[in-house]
Amino acid sequence: MEIAIIAHDGKKADMVQFINKNKHILEKENIKLIATGTTGGKVEAVGIKVKKMLSGPLGGDAQIAARVAEGKTKMVLFFKDPNSSHPHEPDINMLIRICDVHNVPLATNEATAQLLLLGLDEVV
Repeated sequence: MEIAIIAHDGKKADMVQFINKNKHILEKENIKLIATGTTGGKVEAVGIKVKKMLSGPLGGDAQIAARVAEGKTKMVLFFKDPNSSHPHEPDINMLIRICDVHNVPLATNEATAQLLLLGLDEVV
């Protein structure tokens, strides 16, 4: 199962901490992580394998949305920063819409992401 991880700048540290906390689930043989470039780099820095796309503002959100539309990415964990504006907001909204269109689970905060991973851990 391919899971995408994305985090706005103000949430990248939270994402790394979350991934570390759930390493036992995310390092299972049948789970592959992809990420936008900067988020992926930060996750790699703590020793977790991830395939990096472009950074979000350079098209990484769109690359992940394409993978969702193609049926490759089955879950998206996107730690959005609700207190900041983002110049690539149209790409973010497009990713959210694509997840809705293709019925792909999307968490936009840590609490929802944790519930998704706990559910995943029970079936994997």
